[in-house]
Amino acid sequence: MAYTENTIVNPTANTTSKASSKKQGIPYRYDFVGSFLRPECLKKARAEFEAGKISAEQLKEVEDRAILDLVEKQKKAGFSVITDGEFRRATWHLDFMWGFEGVGHSKTKTGLPFHGEAAMIDDTYLTGKISVKQHPFVEHFKFVKALEDEHTVAKQTIPAPAQFLEQMIMPFAAENTSKYYEDTEELVRDIAEAYKKVIADLYEAGCRNLQLDDCSWGMLVDARACMLFDTDEEGLEKIKEQLLRINNLAIEGKPEDMVIATHVCRGNFHSTYASSGAYDSVAETLFARENVDAYYLEFDDARSGGFEPLKQVSGDKKVVLGLITSKSPKLEKKEDVIARIYEAAKYIPLERLCLSPQCGFASCEIGNKLTEEEQWAKLALVKEIAEQVWG
Repeated sequence: MAYTENTIVNPTANTTSKASSKKQGIPYRYDFVGSFLRPECLKKARAEFEAGKISAEQLKEVEDRAILDLVEKQKKAGFSVITDGEFRRATWHLDFMWGFEGVGHSKTKTGLPFHGEAAMIDDTYLTGKISVKQHPFVEHFKFVKALEDEHTVAKQTIPAPAQFLEQMIMPFAAENTSKYYEDTEELVRDIAEAYKKVIADLYEAGCRNLQLDDCSWGMLVDARACMLFDTDEEGLEKIKEQLLRINNLAIEGKPEDMVIATHVCRGNFHSTYASSGAYDSVAETLFARENVDAYYLEFDDARSGGFEPLKQVSGDKKVVLGLITSKSPKLEKKEDVIARIYEAAKYIPLERLCLSPQCGFASCEIGNKLTEEEQWAKLALVKEIAEQVWG
């Protein structure tokens, strides 16, 4: 599916020009990745739904109320971006994949290995060829879009196409995937085409701020990458090109007034992580050649390496520095964060930098090990530092 002028690029001349002027600031000087700690009422309702005690409609009512409350808090905190906190999902990525034809899932017996803890999230796999009809996330976005005001813009977060591809070609999934795709290139094309439809539908619903969450690059920089992908160094280079290609293919021809950013993560589950490594080995691929408008980058501890790879960020792309950790309630020292911002500015102009937490606060329903009050204190610090640095 291609983006065409008469279908979505110019719904009306007026709305396009207004949207363009309103979206110029995306991503914002102080921003956040997207997910928030689930309130207890929502956790309770989801458990009751899974136990068959309440209906899907009753669960949605609780979700709606929780999201309304969250957006109000985001606005009160002074942020220009609003999200639904991923409150309608169990995980940051798998629920999105379940919205496609040809994808199935079941309760896991082993989970995914994180540092010191297994993430017990559903096994997700192919059951046929990939396609999409009406993805439920489009309706989810419309709910948040309706809450925009003159000071805020709704952001939709979804896993990157590369993340989707990685899920289906990793060693644990490859044998099953081969039942439906003998050729990985065909899988790449099908995923990319399905994403084009979802992105077009989101655009038509009013989305101008789209974030692609992508842990695949975090795995590629890990010292265990060859083992994780069951390949050698030459094979890793081929995988880098494949992941770059599917991301670029999926967003090819996107509307000019839609800002698309990539968020790179090394795993974020219950305050644990999955991989470690600096950006150096992927910078010339990801930063120089991915056709996005911005990057949200994890830089909250030594596992992410230094800022030097930022010199590879091409064009006028922005970089949102994830210098505040969402994994711990301990507040960073303001002067330390400011010093790191100026250190990053040695490699990319300060005017193209922004600040945020390194990831969301609850990539999965379980959430990280901090309270809601501590979550908002983190965001208040982000705002305070950004206003001091950029005014």
